[in-house]
Amino acid sequence: MTRTAARFGETAGMGTGQRDLRVVVVGAGMAGILSAIKLREAGLTDLVVYEKADRLGGTWRGNTYPGIACDVPAHLYSYSFALNPDWSQTFSPGDEILAYFERVAREHDVVDDIRFGEEVTSCTWIDGRWHLETSAGTRDEADVVIAATGVLHHPRYPEIEGLDDFAGACFHSSRWDHEVAIDGAQVGIVGSGSTATQITSGIVDRVAHLSLFQRTAQWIAPLENPAYDDETRRMFRADPERLEGVHNSLSAAFEGFSHAVVEADSPAMAAIEQACRDNLEQSITDPDLRERLRPDYRAGCKRLVLSGDFYRAIQEPQAEVVTAPIERVGAAGVRTADGHLHELDVLVLATGFHTHAFMRPMAVTGRDGRTLAEAWADRPVAYLSISIPEFPNLFLLNGPNGPVGNFSLIGVAELQLTYVLQLIDRLRDGACREISASQAATDDFEEQRLEASRNTIWATGCRSWYLDDRGVPAVWPFRYERFREEMAAPDLSAYDLV
Repeated sequence: MTRTAARFGETAGMGTGQRDLRVVVVGAGMAGILSAIKLREAGLTDLVVYEKADRLGGTWRGNTYPGIACDVPAHLYSYSFALNPDWSQTFSPGDEILAYFERVAREHDVVDDIRFGEEVTSCTWIDGRWHLETSAGTRDEADVVIAATGVLHHPRYPEIEGLDDFAGACFHSSRWDHEVAIDGAQVGIVGSGSTATQITSGIVDRVAHLSLFQRTAQWIAPLENPAYDDETRRMFRADPERLEGVHNSLSAAFEGFSHAVVEADSPAMAAIEQACRDNLEQSITDPDLRERLRPDYRAGCKRLVLSGDFYRAIQEPQAEVVTAPIERVGAAGVRTADGHLHELDVLVLATGFHTHAFMRPMAVTGRDGRTLAEAWADRPVAYLSISIPEFPNLFLLNGPNGPVGNFSLIGVAELQLTYVLQLIDRLRDGACREISASQAATDDFEEQRLEASRNTIWATGCRSWYLDDRGVPAVWPFRYERFREEMAAPDLSAYDLV
């Protein structure tokens, strides 16, 4: 079919006389809120959003640790149809982002569509419809299911001997216990990625001592985070076109970054690496600490950490970087392989998430009794990150192999939903009753993706959550232009239409 560009929400055939469809959205985070808004705008009003928590917001609801912020500029990490003139900083803190999503959901009447405290436990394709069950005992049926479950919601706990023996407070960073006193405490942080660096900066001036247990050093890209003054915010409120211009210019800048990471030997990637090296050299004064903080892999191979104050924080006299491996945890603290006992009051596990879980542990069964566990026995795979063969009318937002590593996930989800709404429109206008990616198209895309992955910065020799069980980058390996072109209009020859 002919591919044509479409503005977000402008899908074909949204007139009258179409078949009514029941749509279930799983998850009330960023992508779930987006889905509910745009489904209603498209005339799909028979919908419900199931959310396992008691509050919307996804990642920004669950993660409330000190120092939390987004590493995408706030004016880009915003819905294109709900730009916010009132961001306080270039990179806004987590509570402000959560408040933004809550406000957008209220203003677009999404909250009434959400069933809180209902985790979808099973989803089974029977006689041309999805049959769902939730943790609250609700049974539902739907013509279409949109999985907006996100990737950062299943905490990964480290396998450390004696962890349960610790006498102090111990919790995962995404389960921060705000009842635990941090001020004047001896705090240990296990991990060294974005979360750990943000927590370090957020609490170092409050604690008596901070021990950062670093398994792998991280490249830190310099970041400036100026505040927006009242005059600038008034200007944005008065001139929406200027606000849109800021959004578009940031989008163009990030698109340049997305080109760099998928072309490991590009001049742009070399410039990013040099900036990271200069940041380390110019920021860390102690030669020994500088070498302990120097990674042995290329910048960008792991998700790049952006911080304007971590290097300052880790050089405070009450902070230390511990590079000796953790041997075990005891009642009093952490003992490392060099025999030293690091006495602690609080132990924070900034050890990431099971990012390849996606919809799981939900039990999903497609055509002919084929389960998602069987389909993903080796690893998660979806055509263009959206559709899985033999799982009709099930569409994923920010699913496997999407551009999670090189763009704003809001922009990604908006493009994906534009695409999904066009597939749903084929169901509405009666062209078919079932639609799912063909196995041949999925296999062909996987072959292209694997070949392109070899050229990315993520394949240059490091361990990261971007890699699958084979060590292959599990993220979008092409330029962002291709993603945008693919999402403009579905190629129906890649789908099984029933």
